[in-house]
Amino acid sequence: MSRKIIFGLLIALAFVPDRLPGAAAPVKIQRIGYLTANSSAVELSRIDAFRQGLRDRGYVEGQNVLIDYRFTDGRFDRLPPAAAELVRLKVNVLVANTTNAALAAKNATGAIPIFFIGVSDPIEAGLVQSLARPGGNITGLTNIAPVLSGKRLELLKETVPKLARVAVLWDPQNPGSTPQWKESEQAAGELGLRLYSMRVSSTDKFESAFKEAIKARSTALAVTLNPLANTNQKRIVDLAAKNRLPAIYARGEFVNAGGLMSYGPSFAADGRDAARLVDKILKGGKPADLPVEQPTKFDLMINLKTAKSLDLTIPGVVLMRAEKVIK
Repeated sequence: MSRKIIFGLLIALAFVPDRLPGAAAPVKIQRIGYLTANSSAVELSRIDAFRQGLRDRGYVEGQNVLIDYRFTDGRFDRLPPAAAELVRLKVNVLVANTTNAALAAKNATGAIPIFFIGVSDPIEAGLVQSLARPGGNITGLTNIAPVLSGKRLELLKETVPKLARVAVLWDPQNPGSTPQWKESEQAAGELGLRLYSMRVSSTDKFESAFKEAIKARSTALAVTLNPLANTNQKRIVDLAAKNRLPAIYARGEFVNAGGLMSYGPSFAADGRDAARLVDKILKGGKPADLPVEQPTKFDLMINLKTAKSLDLTIPGVVLMRAEKVIK
């Protein structure tokens, strides 16, 4: 082929349009990073609801959205490298579940939008300037766990009227757990309860912590919302049963695993709300302009099988308020 013909072909190709008339525009694929200190098993219901919420808004995984997951199974030290890895993947939005994960995400990037879930107090944690005007590149959903800690003690006292001493299981290494302990102390004073501080920051301490709680004459248990507890649901439930402690939890998953009762927002509701708000960010909304939202619906769940095993009769005034009862 002569040089003149080759040159002519190059000139012709230079004027070929990027798309033929009527051809579909290339699909833009949005990439979401999902970082959590919980295990994949704990996150299942929330992630299922999140994915369904995205589908309801036209996102199809593998076609116009990709989700990269990072679970650290209660290991906080793994969060910073996992957050950095998601940033390197150049995700369009980074969803961070739990206070520790949100802090790791914040330290990893000041440019990529961050949406947090499962954060007890985002202002105290230093994630946002205010709930109404978060500022920066972060917004999300708070679980208002500290406020609900007092309500759980109140429900526990209603369920066990003669209750006097309660062990509160919390993790001092989790920033979201500390305000729950403080709120529990305040509520206990108003309810006439004495609390035992059951501090657990590693899985090998649960057995000894329960023994010490019994030595302190605790006759019931309240479990704060924290990743370590979430990833050890069955173990905590079994230890509560072994020590015959009526217990109240922050999530219904504990009750499904055999726990006595729970009170709080559901993981599924978190997932649905997260999908709705992440969609806004993917469509151009700035986290600084999206107020932090709070849950509006709280479910009381009761396991009557567990109550029977504890020789405990649930008062009618408590039972009638339950959203779900396991018989």
